[in-house]
Amino acid sequence: MRIRSDPPFWKELFTLVLPIALQALLTSLVSASDALMLGLLDQSALSAISLAGQVQFVLSLFHAAFMIGASTLAAQYWGIRDVDSVEQILGLYLRWSLPVSLLFTAAALGAPELLMRVFTGDPALIQLGIPYLRMVSPSYLMMGFSQMYLNIMKNSGQVLRSALYSSAAVVLNIGLNLCLIFGWMGLPALGILGAALATTLSRAVELLLCLCHCRRPGQIQVRPKSVLRRRRSLSTQFTRLMLPVLANEITWGCGCSMASVIMGHLGSDAVAANAIVSIVRTILLCFCTGLGAGSGILVGNRLGAGALEQAKACGQRLIRISLLSGAIAGGTLLALTPLLLRLGGNLTGQATQYLRAMTGISALYLVGKSLNGVLIGGLFCAGGDTRFGFLCDLINLWCVIIPLAALAAFVLKWPVMAVYLILNFDEIGKIPFEIAHYRKYKWLRNLTHGGAV
Repeated sequence: MRIRSDPPFWKELFTLVLPIALQALLTSLVSASDALMLGLLDQSALSAISLAGQVQFVLSLFHAAFMIGASTLAAQYWGIRDVDSVEQILGLYLRWSLPVSLLFTAAALGAPELLMRVFTGDPALIQLGIPYLRMVSPSYLMMGFSQMYLNIMKNSGQVLRSALYSSAAVVLNIGLNLCLIFGWMGLPALGILGAALATTLSRAVELLLCLCHCRRPGQIQVRPKSVLRRRRSLSTQFTRLMLPVLANEITWGCGCSMASVIMGHLGSDAVAANAIVSIVRTILLCFCTGLGAGSGILVGNRLGAGALEQAKACGQRLIRISLLSGAIAGGTLLALTPLLLRLGGNLTGQATQYLRAMTGISALYLVGKSLNGVLIGGLFCAGGDTRFGFLCDLINLWCVIIPLAALAAFVLKWPVMAVYLILNFDEIGKIPFEIAHYRKYKWLRNLTHGGAV
């Protein structure tokens, strides 16, 4: 069936993608504002917050796994308007996310020095990161509820309101950054500690908005019976979907953290340049992020309603859109290179050279990342095919990319940019295998009412 026979496609796509992309953009701007503002203080502050942020990044991997597992089911059950099942899925969601978030909060509060030493051996960066982790640690627990509830809202027809709540917290975060880092509005200038406090306060507001929303009549509710009791068939589906995604997220995320470890041991210049490029390319990927998340919901709704051919046609169009959006993001990054070099005025000469080379390498990375987001994070998961992503990252990242990069960095002593090129080839190297898997159409499945996983 051609996509032209599916008139709601474009309206639904942009109704889903644009709010999610805006939310991703504003979230990215928080990291960008942290880096820009702290970069105005000194390069060490920029490097320290970049490394300390890896703790939240690892936590976000667990949240992503829980969200993908829940989204896969919630999108399909919402496709047949089974509200009770969606609330049951939210309960399962929280039963996993809250204990994990509590564990990360305790670790950041009780052992921040140990966490920093995982990512760097530089004593100055470790000492800067310790107070940041302690101050930001409560936000991890608050995220355990708010991010789960916001995601369920997206999958149950509340995409715009979910983006509104998240965006409000992000705008507040950026405003508080200005006030608490530099001491505006009569507040004390706290530097890196101010960035952490701004994050914690904005997460508290986001949590409050979610709690107020779920108490409104007619909305998806957080019911004690849904959290404490489980429907066996739904719980089994959720676990079977979520565990491969969790393995995939940990495999991929730990690989990314290992890449940060490798870069962190190549010197502060490499860390600072990588921090700036990573933030900018994350901003440029916002539409691609929205496209990946929106494609999972869009295709999942059709699969749940039994419109398999329509879902297949949507998938074909989404792949083409992802390649175009990735190419646009990469071209934009190249065009922004002169501006980035000017903004990095406080960087050393060596860090500036790294920054120039990293933008060129990252342009290709963006194309692969956009396509992979739609395939692995969107289409495959929409039909319950959550195992392929795990196997793909396990083989490509851990059997090829990380060993080769570690060998090049620590044994062969290759130049920093050669190591960076190897680390960024991950998103490109797995594309042929993903396309081949897509064409088998194993992901084209209806999971509602006890469908096989």
